[in-house]
Amino acid sequence: MHMDLNLLTALDALLDERSVGGAADRLHLSQPAMSRTLSRIRRATGDEILVRSGREMLPTPYAEQVREEVHQLVTRAQAVLSPNAEVDPAALERTFTLQCNDVVAGALLPRLAPVLAGTAPGVCLRLLGEGATTADELRRGRVDLQISDRAADHADIRSTTLFTDELAAVGRRDLPYDPTGWDGFAALPHVVVSRRGRTRDRIDDLLDERRLRRHVAFTVPTLVLALGAVAAHPMVTVAPAALTEGLLPAALRTYPLPAPTPPVPAVLAWHARHDRDAAHRWLRTLLTTTLTG
Repeated sequence: MHMDLNLLTALDALLDERSVGGAADRLHLSQPAMSRTLSRIRRATGDEILVRSGREMLPTPYAEQVREEVHQLVTRAQAVLSPNAEVDPAALERTFTLQCNDVVAGALLPRLAPVLAGTAPGVCLRLLGEGATTADELRRGRVDLQISDRAADHADIRSTTLFTDELAAVGRRDLPYDPTGWDGFAALPHVVVSRRGRTRDRIDDLLDERRLRRHVAFTVPTLVLALGAVAAHPMVTVAPAALTEGLLPAALRTYPLPAPTPPVPAVLAWHARHDRDAAHRWLRTLLTTTLTG
């Protein structure tokens, strides 16, 4: 009997995503191709696997029963078929998905673009915005690597700290108050960077200790938006100093905060199944040298 192990990988994605389109995106296939693969899985198993319920697709009882076993089989197969060998970047043709915030992406891309073009022209690096969790996206295979400020706390997630950065205030060069002192820092309107729209962060704790309060004029999801706001009006935002420096227009500069704050780590994380994957290991090394070199 001929066994197509690719069907297991597709089944794992379909059961995790509960969507033909989501599974297609995850495996870098077209939606019609994934629909045909689902039809083959249905014929092979004699089960519908996913059934339409309104706008959703729900797994059948059989699919729920085998879901965890399928995921374990795919994970074990990936480990077996990923040889612990060297990879030739010039011959590598592969798409990697990296998840990080816009600050890291803004610092990484200008340095990485010429390196990939010169040494690995067949590699596509697909960048996604930072998510709410670290482990889930890596476990599901939607993301190959993540860079965040959170250390891994799951046994199946590997991580390494690339570097640490200091927080700094960012504003125009002609600010009416000196942001390097607490009174001047609190007197300026603030732009808070928060993808969830939060108006309070660790800076407010420091101000509370000194019985000071700041006025948050805007909350924005990305640093690029914050920089646009503080360039247009005398306000400040707080961001990692080293990563932000190369993104600043001439009208802006960084200012040291009135007191030291805990350094912000840049943590590179990946799932354990990629430990022996030579191409994945090559990319991890490349990201490390690019961001720390």
